[in-house]
Amino acid sequence: MREKAFKIFRYLVSGGSAAVVHVGMLFLFVELFHLWYVVSSMFAFLIAFIASFLLQKFWTFRNTSKEGLHKQAGVYFIVAVINLALNTFLIYIFVEYFNFHYLLGQIVASGLIAISSFFIYSKFIFHNKGVSDLSVS
Repeated sequence: MREKAFKIFRYLVSGGSAAVVHVGMLFLFVELFHLWYVVSSMFAFLIAFIASFLLQKFWTFRNTSKEGLHKQAGVYFIVAVINLALNTFLIYIFVEYFNFHYLLGQIVASGLIAISSFFIYSKFIFHNKGVSDLSVS
């Protein structure tokens, strides 16, 4: 039980760290390099994706195997893109239909996505059996 609680703690720290990387890189690209904020956000997303993947794989889930690394990263990226679309949809629904403040909508959407992502990461991407049994077609 204690290890599971510590894994959840590592998951939250890793996710929070990736969020800080995303916002920090967004700020740098816009303010320092004077890139358009939309382009900056895409670059920041990619950098945060790499940070998130590495932290989740090696620290949160203690999955140190290099076997299938590219496949894991590919599946993780697909989940990240789906989560991005789901986040956009949920925040829209919460704000437009439930009259949430946009920040509250983002917090609720992030919480829901974080819960489902933890399950996906632990059971399908970073489980101890490796990724040889993952079939990505």
